[in-house]
Amino acid sequence: MTDAALAPSRPRPGARQRTTTGWVTPSRLIGLAIGALFAGPAAFVVWRTIRLGGDLGDVLSEVPAPLWRTIQLSVLVSTSTAVLGTGLAWLTTRTDLPGRRLWRIALVLPLVLPSFIGAAAFIAGLAPGGVLYDALTAVGITPPSRFRGLGASWLVLTAFTYPYVYLPVAARLLRLRSSLEESGRMLGLSSTATFFKVTLPQLRTAVFGGALLVFLYTLSEFGAVQLLGYDTLTRVIFASRQTNRALSFAAASVVLVLALGVVALERSQRGVSRPDDRASMPTRHPTHLRWGTVPALAACTLVLSVGLLVPVASLATWAQRGLADGRVGFGELVQPAMSTAIVAIAAAIAATVIVLPIALATTRRPHRSSDIAAVSVVVGFAIPGLVLALALAVLTLNTPALDRLYQTTALLILAYVIHFGSQALASSESAARSVPNSLRESSRLLEPNPVRRFLTIDFPLMRPGLVAGAGLVLLSTVKELPATLLLSPPDFSTLSTEIWSAYEEGFYAAAGLASLVLIGVSAVLTWVLVLRGSDVVRK
Repeated sequence: MTDAALAPSRPRPGARQRTTTGWVTPSRLIGLAIGALFAGPAAFVVWRTIRLGGDLGDVLSEVPAPLWRTIQLSVLVSTSTAVLGTGLAWLTTRTDLPGRRLWRIALVLPLVLPSFIGAAAFIAGLAPGGVLYDALTAVGITPPSRFRGLGASWLVLTAFTYPYVYLPVAARLLRLRSSLEESGRMLGLSSTATFFKVTLPQLRTAVFGGALLVFLYTLSEFGAVQLLGYDTLTRVIFASRQTNRALSFAAASVVLVLALGVVALERSQRGVSRPDDRASMPTRHPTHLRWGTVPALAACTLVLSVGLLVPVASLATWAQRGLADGRVGFGELVQPAMSTAIVAIAAAIAATVIVLPIALATTRRPHRSSDIAAVSVVVGFAIPGLVLALALAVLTLNTPALDRLYQTTALLILAYVIHFGSQALASSESAARSVPNSLRESSRLLEPNPVRRFLTIDFPLMRPGLVAGAGLVLLSTVKELPATLLLSPPDFSTLSTEIWSAYEEGFYAAAGLASLVLIGVSAVLTWVLVLRGSDVVRK
């Protein structure tokens, strides 16, 4: 054996060095404490379920039926969005579809509509006097008397969640080398064969990751399925939270286990190797659709109509009628809009500040403790909002030292931070990596005080990434419904709860106007935070 073989291997340049020192340091203790904050509600749900003891079997006997409906809906929606999102991404990036650059942006816009608003828009549109009711009646079609159940839930959730697959697949296609597909066509493969044999295998990770995200979204969905009358586990949790708390916690534990399994599966796919795309370049010879141009344009138009145009038209119709006869006005939305802005901004700032120590630890001083803390933050995201709210509500009500927090703004903001902190963590880690190691080493010689060094050297370079992470938390908080319903203080309303209350009371005009305001806010935030800097828009 040679001396070279006996010598210790040298780390690759830029590789993350894992420390092997002990656990007990102030920074690691802080990181573990933060991780415990995020994982605490999940642990509490499991603990309360285990405490049922012998009654657990009887309680769980009521779970299989809604569990089957939950899995059925999640599988259907994730499968349909995987097919739809991949197909639309291919049409807008790899073909000569007319106006494909415009379609590339327009097909992302259904993302600005929360699914419960989309469900409410379809129900209001099919009600007598609604835009869909009048349109169907005008062409001699009898509008459906009921828009409920599995089919309606599948349609609504597919229409508003396919961008979660479309965005990563389109970005992946724009980075792939087009020469591979061109070579396949030169070898005699048809466009269809080229897609399935050459292109699709390179998209597997993007498609699978997006579909798993949709599965997780559907699994935790509450607003849309509640409005559409489809009995999933989240409806069971909400309906039994006061009358049958044992059943509520048992159902919450089942949802939590499923969600954690999906998150673990998604994270395992991040390490799957992908073909080298460093030599990516624009597609010089896009696939010619020829006779398929008209069907392709019709498909894009239909998807955009169902996911954006029809819901917005339905909401706008009811809002216009309410404004015309004076039943509603923008003045009524000032307070809910201010409340939404206050809690969203507070949650965004708090989440970014809280997860920043973990982001710095995982990128600069990696240790098993920092990995545990980071996974705990992801666990907070995996907890469905309704389950998280239930855990925090019961925990504060039954803990003497915490009972004063129940139904306070502070508890509501804490729920947002725990649920959406993972979004801030990902951006904060990217921001931390943006500071060169050589610059940090030099700054230690010039400024021994770590606080001043961070504020003058690190923070200016990290600021864009930190702002982006805070913005994503802000966007998610603006659209959050179940946690707000369960934890908001009395006489406190956000735009989401205002829409929910108006719809439950049958005030379609008020619901439509508030929904349009929320959609406008979401559209601006989506453009600034998601679309403006993405490959989907730039290329």
